[in-house]
Amino acid sequence: MNLHPRRLSLLIATAFPCLAVAQTAVTLDSVVVTGSRVQHNSFDLPAAVDVVGADRIGADQAKVNASEALAAVPGITANNRQNYAQDLQISSRGFGARSAFGVRGIRLVADGIPASMPDGQGQAATFNLDRAERIEVMRGPMSSVYGNHAGGVIQMFTADGKGRPSVEGGFTAGSYGSWKGDVSAQGEVGSLGYVLDASRFITDGYRDHSSAERNQQMAKLTWRPDEDSRLMFVANGFSQKAEDPLGLTWSKYQEDPRSVEAAALLYNTRKSIDHQQGGLSYERRFGDHELQLAAYTGQRSVVQYQSIPRSVQLITPATKPSDPKRKHSGGVIDFDRSFSGASGRWISRFDVAGGKLTTTFGLEYERSLDDRKGYENYTSATNLGVKGRLRRDEEDRVSSFDQYAQAEWQGERWVFTGGLRHSKVNFKVDDNYIATGNGDDSGEVSYEKTTPMLAALYRLTPAANLYVSLARGFETPTLNELFYSGANGTFSYDLKPATSTHLETGLKAFVGNDSRLDVALFQIRTEDELVVASSSGGRTSYVNAGQTMRRGLEAALDSRWAGNFTSRIAYTGLDARYSEDFTSSSGTVEAGKRLPGVAAHTLFADLAWRHPASGFHAAVEGVARAKVYVEDSNTQQAAPSYGIVNLRAGIERQYGALNLRGFARLDNIFDRQYVGSVVVGDSNGRYYESAPGRNWLLGLSARYSF
Repeated sequence: MNLHPRRLSLLIATAFPCLAVAQTAVTLDSVVVTGSRVQHNSFDLPAAVDVVGADRIGADQAKVNASEALAAVPGITANNRQNYAQDLQISSRGFGARSAFGVRGIRLVADGIPASMPDGQGQAATFNLDRAERIEVMRGPMSSVYGNHAGGVIQMFTADGKGRPSVEGGFTAGSYGSWKGDVSAQGEVGSLGYVLDASRFITDGYRDHSSAERNQQMAKLTWRPDEDSRLMFVANGFSQKAEDPLGLTWSKYQEDPRSVEAAALLYNTRKSIDHQQGGLSYERRFGDHELQLAAYTGQRSVVQYQSIPRSVQLITPATKPSDPKRKHSGGVIDFDRSFSGASGRWISRFDVAGGKLTTTFGLEYERSLDDRKGYENYTSATNLGVKGRLRRDEEDRVSSFDQYAQAEWQGERWVFTGGLRHSKVNFKVDDNYIATGNGDDSGEVSYEKTTPMLAALYRLTPAANLYVSLARGFETPTLNELFYSGANGTFSYDLKPATSTHLETGLKAFVGNDSRLDVALFQIRTEDELVVASSSGGRTSYVNAGQTMRRGLEAALDSRWAGNFTSRIAYTGLDARYSEDFTSSSGTVEAGKRLPGVAAHTLFADLAWRHPASGFHAAVEGVARAKVYVEDSNTQQAAPSYGIVNLRAGIERQYGALNLRGFARLDNIFDRQYVGSVVVGDSNGRYYESAPGRNWLLGLSARYSF
């Protein structure tokens, strides 16, 4: 049966009536640098890679959370936990779903500067979306050449300052006392481009005890001394104070999804962050060759109050509840982190065997140093939620040194790509708090791995490419995964890195002049998968499980229609299971159980319309997701499946040098109650993080060009 793309879209829409998120334009091919590390059309790259452009990033959104922009990317799950103290929950093909907070298992990069630390833990909250030009998202084997992670790479790029100077201001307000103000300036003076931005966001939060306030600033300067070189300086500031509502038990969620458990109020769980970083990069072309250098440094301070009582004990497979020598490091985390890094790569291009050969050789070094202290969240039986006695004092060092080489040969019909990366990650702990029953956690552990990657792409026709790729990947434990995973809740020097074998095949095709179809099939076999052993009060321990298997399908269809309509449909099917039995604190987990935190099916789609003359646009959006298991045995109540629909509309008008924009959106228009994310393996049964019912957002902005 020969299906026209419009008929195919209608068939898919009929089969899945609850469709999701909209944008104002569809770009059927984009230039990317993620993957090959040189500019490359996404259509000709043998990898599953998506580009989220500025239109979708700013598609009638507050531009506060990266989940707003990533919802339309297949293979990626980006959950807004309604808890700014724990950041977004982002996973790629199931990697990162177990993270208790922040992002792990995915490499985060902003303007060439890592937003992930050398241990693999990252914070998507530091992405400044106000000035983002695009976000490149890559899943699959090719991401292995980016080092210590397994699931993928997310890179954000800020627009360069160009053209006449302009200033812009915007304001959004919405449900739950949320508002955001933003001011920016950009322009170009001679060969110097500049972008400046500052914003403030405040919310009372959807749930009780979930208020937050966030301030962000960024500056980007680009200088082109000649046509062959470019120098860039970028600096970012991020500060946030947020209450932590924790998860809910199933009964509490059903009773009142906006409530919190008593422990959150009793211990006044909360978190404050102060983060600054800056970086410098230099690019220089020498004919067909290119040199790229970069260096960065930063500082991060965190104070977090957890719901951990004075007599807490974290139960691990090596710890019995009655063990009198249990480790206790307090319910208040207080650390100052300095971090820095440098990288360099040499790119060369040659004419070889009737085609074009591009080679890349690179080095990367990263380090972080934590001055970490812990205190009791307790001073007396009636005085909780305050900093008490010192129970922890240590220095934690993490460093990584990587070397890599890539080569790509492009012929008339074939493209061959290969890469090899050697990584070494070192952890060192100097314990300065030695007390009776507390022990000495000092020690050092290193992880080292060489990961290869091979890929081939065949141009079936000028409008259709078929590719296959294969790679090995690895994923070290993060500092937070090592902290409490040893005997008696101590630092673990025995956790192994997870190693994985990735296989992917895909099809990229232009269907007519107005549609593009991307399909990827993949299989990932992982050894020594890191899984949650126990999680309580914000503190989580981990163990190595046996083998896991992920098999999946990702598909995306972008279309332009007559009458100024556009649409996007993105589907992810993922079967992620344990292949072997293993033992955790909850007992034996049998082979065949599904990995928690991972949905078997996710569907996103949109339909948008724009009137060119008036600048008015409107869209219908929706998301559907299958149920999600919350722990390894799959016996506890799973987060049920759901489907939601959103509406949005806006207008943009130009009056000479003045550009005005306004929008309104209504999310979850049918007021569906659902669990938006889960806390994997919570020992108290507080697995469920509820999502908002019907909610609204209004926004206005003005830009003046001089």
